[in-house]
Amino acid sequence: MEAAADEQGAVVVVAPPALPLTVRLQLAGLTAAIDAVERADGTVSRCLYSVVDRLLSARARTASGVRSHDVDLDASRNIWARVFSPAAANAHPPSAPLPVVVYFHGGGFALFSPAIGPFNGVCRRLCSVLGAVVVSVNYRLAPEHKFPAAYDDGVDALRFLDAHDGTIPGLTSMAVDLGSCFLAGESAGGNIVHHVANIWASQHQRTSRHVRLAGIFPVQPYFGGEERTPSEVRLEGIAPVVNLRRSDWSWKAFLPAGATRDHPAAHVTDDNAGLAEEGFPPVMVVVGGFDPLQDWQRRYADVLRRKGKRVTVAEYPDGFHGFYGFPELDDAWKVLEDMKAFVESNRAVAPPAKLPDAER
Repeated sequence: MEAAADEQGAVVVVAPPALPLTVRLQLAGLTAAIDAVERADGTVSRCLYSVVDRLLSARARTASGVRSHDVDLDASRNIWARVFSPAAANAHPPSAPLPVVVYFHGGGFALFSPAIGPFNGVCRRLCSVLGAVVVSVNYRLAPEHKFPAAYDDGVDALRFLDAHDGTIPGLTSMAVDLGSCFLAGESAGGNIVHHVANIWASQHQRTSRHVRLAGIFPVQPYFGGEERTPSEVRLEGIAPVVNLRRSDWSWKAFLPAGATRDHPAAHVTDDNAGLAEEGFPPVMVVVGGFDPLQDWQRRYADVLRRKGKRVTVAEYPDGFHGFYGFPELDDAWKVLEDMKAFVESNRAVAPPAKLPDAER
């Protein structure tokens, strides 16, 4: 146990979360890898990172009942996506099209891809539990590609889907419902989800042919500011994955040169949120009780409410940052069931199944 001070200055004893040994070992390996590749000057040792990436990618497993394939979105920028689909639906098209979840992985804007084991596993479980097609986007990474590159790539992924006549390349025997398109992502991916949804609502929704955002899932989204919030102070050195040093490093890597953490990309507040007046979709914000970023996440939900947006806050008191990536934990499955309920309550009225031309 460690001691921390609350908002009134009183000493509070905070015990670290009780986790299975397998989860603690995975977290230790993951954080050691992050610390090894992130340089103090705000750059990434890409040579060493390539080794870490290969090791993590080698852990990916093919889950029963889910298939995957990769699609190039823009080869010139190395933007691609891994598409996950229910195997049974591939073999026997359902009577109604499946909703689509466009997913953005975490990694502080600077690390990882859809291929690594943890995010590959999350997307397979999303596909299986939600009964949806999941499109996991490989966006460009900081610091080589700073703000707003990740947001641009997310919007371009939606534009790519919108341009394919209501189908997804490679799904030759499956009908999808892009009118029930959801965005999901954790940590930095949750930040990207918010900003991509806002850009799409304000600039593209009215002219899109097929893609309609029916809802978004910012899962423990990565927001911040110059202020040190009570949860950041209270959980420093106690909560796994996120600490102040790693958070500050990620913002330095992603934000424009010279910007502070109060930049609107990080600090989504009432004054600078700039939310679209129309078309901003319903939101389910996932918050963990052992996540140092939880104060920023609750403030984000409050901003949405004050702006008249539909928002649900799903709280998991034992959840650390990234908890839903660990299937050993009960809450990792509970959050998926809660997300499924959100999808079912916010789907558009599904049209009759329409197969790609090749299958008619």
